[in-house]
Parts: sequence; structure tokens; C-alpha cells
Amino acid sequence: MPAAPLARSEKSRRTTDSPISYFIQKALENPSLISFAAGLVDEASLPTVEVAAAAAEVLGKPESARAALQYGSTQGLPLLREQVLQHLCDSDRVTPAGLGLTPDDVSITTGSQQLLYLLAEVLLDPGDIVITEAPSYFVFHSVLQSHGVRILGVPLDEQGLRTDDLESLLVKLKQDGELSRVKLVYTVDYFQNPTGLTLSRDRRRALVELVQRFSVAHRILILEDAAYRELRYSGDDLPSVKSYDPTNEFVVYTGTFSKSCSPGLKTGYAIAPRDVTEPLMHLKGSHDFGSTNLAQHLISRLIATGAYARQIEKLRGVYRHKLDLTLSALAREFAGVRGVRWTVPTGGLYVWLTFDGLDTGPNGPLVPAALESGVLYVPGEFAYVPETNGTVPRNQCRLCFGVATPEQIPEGVTRLRRAFDRVTGGSKGRAGRSVGDRCELSSTR
Repeated sequence: MPAAPLARSEKSRRTTDSPISYFIQKALENPSLISFAAGLVDEASLPTVEVAAAAAEVLGKPESARAALQYGSTQGLPLLREQVLQHLCDSDRVTPAGLGLTPDDVSITTGSQQLLYLLAEVLLDPGDIVITEAPSYFVFHSVLQSHGVRILGVPLDEQGLRTDDLESLLVKLKQDGELSRVKLVYTVDYFQNPTGLTLSRDRRRALVELVQRFSVAHRILILEDAAYRELRYSGDDLPSVKSYDPTNEFVVYTGTFSKSCSPGLKTGYAIAPRDVTEPLMHLKGSHDFGSTNLAQHLISRLIATGAYARQIEKLRGVYRHKLDLTLSALAREFAGVRGVRWTVPTGGLYVWLTFDGLDTGPNGPLVPAALESGVLYVPGEFAYVPETNGTVPRNQCRLCFGVATPEQIPEGVTRLRRAFDRVTGGSKGRAGRSVGDRCELSSTR
């Protein structure tokens, strides 16, 4: 007699596999594919020598070795929390006191992804509203959907999240009596995943002012996901959104050492209002009693010796070259092709392509043609949440140049052009000029 069916929780039933899993599996099954899909880092640039040296220093003395191999605290290694806070303040050219912060406001997490999940648990109930960029980081969408949350998107332009559209949305929600459900505004504000766009300086201030203005009956928080901040290849570093929150009330800033150092160390951090940090740590204690202590000691040592800063500079050179190769290949293969355009980021790991009139989604013709040509990309529709009519843009795609080698990048773009010609019959033609020299998104409304 077969066993009775498993009685799963509502949250479990709302939680599904990541849409990118199929593409990762395809890459694993066929090593000859050139993958622009998964947001992985450059393997050759991982700091193997530096981490080995840090491990030797930490584990080479009995006292520090015992401290690193013992349990740590739920909130994280105190020295690393001090270093994280100083790193943020140095980047923003302020003092901790100028932001109303102390190391007690810093928490170390198991990657920034854990913070995203924990914050959702702290803040959100089924039916609550989270406002994100459109398009946005689709893995966080999955977290929100598992919590039964309504996700509302605000479009981007070349200056990032459109704060005028955000204001209009908040006004409408207030008129409809739904403002009380709005708990969070989420932004990947440096070299955004998936578009590569960056939130402008003026809009950073405007974003904080908006949530302050609409925080009447309850406080609306901004979740600033700064995962790619260190990967800047040109231009000046912009102040964090957090720097416009000097009373430490409205912004949760999260970062990670995965992109700027090593994903294998799986260490992230959050700098949050104190009435957010306490419940976060209560939940984190139930999850793991604290992130891996040895990894925290290693990262702290890398920061203290200057190895971490040197690694960032090294990565900037590696990825600047890869970005240049990607943009040059796109210009060579697609410049002047009618209806094809792409963003031109100044950092990060992603370039966003738009193909007018061509379905780039998993059920469209370009995905199988690309696979047949030996290249993978992420369909852009994954980065949107369907509107009330169930529609999302299906003519965009994300290219990640992180894991592909410098030799593979030009060939991968050539293969993408070959797939494009196969499904369009070469009928798109050339318009006589490139539109790839400016940041541009198709309308998301």
C-alpha cells in the first residue's frame, strides 16, 4: 500500500526551483557550450595564493587557530564587523559616527543571499508588497514569492530606478488604501543584476526622501543590494544609498565577499537599523548560530594584510578587459542591426540585450538556436514579475561575462549572432549605425 501524500507547508508549496537551473544543467552537460548564463566569477582570478597564506597565518598559531576553529557568535566576528563598517565608511568618505553606526549595526551572513531571505522573514507576511526594479534580480523574486508577497516593478532607464515612477506608484497605492502593505523597496544600485545599470547620485537621495515621506503609519525600508560595488571599472564611486540615511532608520545595506574575493568563502554582511538587526539575529540563530567562523577569520586576515584590497584591484583589471571584449564583440556582430541594442555598464558582470520583435524567452526560438550554436544566455523575462495581465517583456536577455574566458567571449557573441541570423533569416538587416554605444532599455510598461 503506498504511503499517504506528504503534507507540505504553504511556504514550501510556494517555493519553486530557480528558472536558471535548466541553463546551469545544460552548461554542465555540454562543456563545449560557451556560457553567458550563470552569474559565476572568473575562476582563474580566484585568490588561491592569498587565501592559502591567510590560512597559514590564522592556523599557524595555536591561539588564533583555536579561535577560528571554534564556534563564533551569531552576529559575526567582532573584528570583521569593525572592518566591514570601516570599509563602507571609507568608500562613502564619512565616519561611522556620521552615519550613526557602530559595529553593533553590522551582521555577518552566509553570503548576501541569506540576508535577503532573513530580512523577508523579519518583515513580510503573505499579501505584503515589495517594490523592485523591473527588471531585477530574479533569485530574490523567488524568495519573495515563497513568502506569498506581491511584487510590483518600477522601470529603469540609463540612471537606474525611475524614482518619478516610484513616487507615482506609492501615490496610487496610498489612494487605493494599500500603502500599509508596502514594506520594502529593493534596489541593486551598483552595476545592476541583470542590466549593468547604476542608480544615479540624485536618485539615491530622492529614493531615501520618498520612503521617508511615505512612511506615515509605518516605516518603509530600502534594501540596498551592493553586491557589485567593488567591481567598478571606470568613473567615480557613488555614495551608497545608506549614506543618505544618517539616523540609520530607513536603509538596510548588504554586501558580499563572493564577487570581490571568493564565493567559496560564502560570506556576506548587512548594515541595518538596530530594530532590524535584533530580529534578524534572532532568526539567524535559529538557522545556523552564526556563519562559518573560519571563513570570517580568513577574510578578516585578508583585509588586515591588504590582500583583499589588492584582489579588488586585480579583479577590476580582469573584468574591465572582459567587459571591453564583450562590448567590442557586440559592436562587431550587431552594430547597426535594426532593433538590437545593449547597455554599456561601467562595472559589474552583466550586459543587457534587447531584440525588438524577437522572443528571447525559454519558449521562443532564440534559446534552442543559441544552444544549437553552442552558447547560453539568460532569458530576460526571468527578471520580471508578470503584471496583472500576466505579461512580461520577452525580447531581452542577460549576458554574464564573469566565467567565460577572454578567448571564449568573442566566439560566444559570434555564436549568438549566428543563432540570431538563423531565427530571423538574416532579415533584420543593418540600419547603418550602432545603437550599442548608449545605455538603453526597452519600455518595461
